Amino acid sequence: MRRDFWAVFFFVLLLVACAGAPVLRPGESGVEEVQREMGAPALRWQDADGSTHMAYPHGPMGFKTLMVHLDPGGRLRSVENVLDAEHFSAIKPGMDKEQVLHLLGPPPPQWTVYFKARDELAWEWRYCDAWNVAARFDVLFDATKGTVHSTLSIRENCGNIDCRCAH
Repeated sequence: MRRDFWAVFFFVLLLVACAGAPVLRPGESGVEEVQREMGAPALRWQDADGSTHMAYPHGPMGFKTLMVHLDPGGRLRSVENVLDAEHFSAIKPGMDKEQVLHLLGPPPPQWTVYFKARDELAWEWRYCDAWNVAARFDVLFDATKGTVHSTLSIRENCGNIDCRCAH
């Protein structure tokens, strides 16, 4: 009887804690509420129309970068994971670093490498591919020009460890 009481007590406590957690709501939540929930963004910029975008990378070992979009009035429009095939396909040769940052958010600093012999700068993000397998997406820049010259995507080599991930 006593064990049942404590089990029910902790279950109710958990439900109350979860029910009290604020949820971000498009059209209602403001920038202050977003930052209270998600913290300070790694990158923030404003478009000419006054809309704001904030990037929240979960790297280096996470599989997401959440991009928060706010309307000109500072109200939440949407939150989306930008590390996916749709966003990767938008990266085109000739784009500059700023354009890439606005699409994918910043890469983990330890996954940014300069290759002197090729004058190439590589930025890399970890993501979960369409088959639920851990993968890496790279954007390769001509370091002198600062523009994209190619991209590539490879699955992680996990050896005997399961490489599956969750979306």
